[in-house]
This record gives sequence, C-alpha cells and structure tokens, in this order.
Amino acid sequence: MSSKSVFFGLVVAVAVGAVAYQLLFSGSGKRGQPIEVRLPAAFSANAQAGKALFNDNCAACHGANAAGSDTGPPLVHRIYEPNHHADYSFVRAVKMGVRAHHWPFGNMPPVPGVRESDVAVIVSYVRELQRANGIN
Repeated sequence: MSSKSVFFGLVVAVAVGAVAYQLLFSGSGKRGQPIEVRLPAAFSANAQAGKALFNDNCAACHGANAAGSDTGPPLVHRIYEPNHHADYSFVRAVKMGVRAHHWPFGNMPPVPGVRESDVAVIVSYVRELQRANGIN
C-alpha cells in the first residue's frame, strides 16, 4: 500500500469521524443544553409509573423528560436507542455505574436503592419518550 493511499485513508477516516460527531452532538444534548423532547399523547401505565421513579431518581442529572442537564446527558437521544443500549444496559448503569464514554459529564455513579423492577418501568418511560421523538 502506498503512502498516498494510507494518507488518503486517514483523511477519509477523520472526515467521517467529524461528520458522525456533528450528527450525534450538534446543537442537542451538549452539556448544559437540554434537548427539546416531544411527549407522547399518552403514556402506558408502566411508563407513568416509570416517570414517577425517573423524576425521583434520575431527573436530577438526566433532566425533566430525560432531556439532559448540566450534570447528565439526555436519554432521549439516538445514542440510547435500543439497538445501541439495550434495556439491560440501564439496569447495569444503575447497579454498577458507568464509566464516561459518550459524553463529557464524567462517570455515572451507581444509584443505590433503585431495584431492577424499578429500572424496568423507568426504561418503559424512556423508551416511550424515545419513540415519541423518532428513536426506535
């Protein structure tokens, strides 16, 4: 492989990375800039219960309606779509915490006192918010 080919490959990789970064982070969900979240017409019973638990345990960092805040990212974001972060990833995050990897908010600590059954209904709420905002 020639040095021109390697150089061209690196340029293309950097350009693709820059475009991907812009698509994921431009204008929405940046630190301190909550995104605009459309609410569904109605929540299921599970999601209603999840909303109450989310407000009690998650909203302080992830913002009202999971729109993000100064201290935590929005969960209504395509990074958290089900094919990238399965429902169980939320359970693991609550149980074990999460090392910062997608966002500049720092590590997420475990959330004591939130049971796996609580997380299941919180996820119902988040998934319904996501679907109302075109994230499937």
